[in-house]
Amino acid sequence: MKFLISNDDGYFSPGIAALAHTLARHGEVVVVAPERDRSGASNSLTLDRPLSVRKAPNGFLFVNGTPTDCVHLAVTGLLDTRPDMVFSGINHGANMGDDTVYSGTVAAATEGYLLGIPSVAVSLAGRSAQHLASACQVVDQLLARFTAQPPEHAVLLNVNVPDVPPEALRGMEVTRLGRRHMAEPVIKTDTPRGETVYWVGPAGSVQDAGEGTDFRAVAENKISITPLMIDLTAYDQLDGINSWLCN
Repeated sequence: MKFLISNDDGYFSPGIAALAHTLARHGEVVVVAPERDRSGASNSLTLDRPLSVRKAPNGFLFVNGTPTDCVHLAVTGLLDTRPDMVFSGINHGANMGDDTVYSGTVAAATEGYLLGIPSVAVSLAGRSAQHLASACQVVDQLLARFTAQPPEHAVLLNVNVPDVPPEALRGMEVTRLGRRHMAEPVIKTDTPRGETVYWVGPAGSVQDAGEGTDFRAVAENKISITPLMIDLTAYDQLDGINSWLCN
């Protein structure tokens, strides 16, 4: 198999090195990742300037763009052959609930999915990232399932692994996305030059961490696997909006 790997933490991240090492046992690996941390970049494409690709001493390719740029560039022109799967990660920190909308990790996998390639975003749900081995073990397990029983269509999976030792993991659970409360207010500060600047505030507290959510699974030391879709159509509103606008 041929794997394309990207992330949003940057090509120098320990997580992407661990993921590349894991997947190299199963096939050919190409890493195309951002040149710097692009957390929160979501699905943005760079359209206002050209992109450059450089090679790091370890062979990883890095791009002066977003995670989406990296995967798009790789699949549509950089690689000689199309990858069999796209993996994004291993992210340092969870990507659950509403956070998936902003996540560059999920965005890189989403771009692979939009290009018709089975894609997986992998995040370690803890900022310290002490147990990358746990996430790598999950990648091995998922890959074994993909190999033994390939999906009929391209899938997009968002995987969150508790940051605990492998022996502390309590299995896998297929989940739905939970929900957060509204984000905390922005943080207003002044620069030494007297200019007012604003930092985006932290994410809000968890609102929906009920049974079946990614938040609940990870809190119980279970691996959360959420299948994602891209169709943003609010189907339950179609008739109402049609009556409001067209009658």
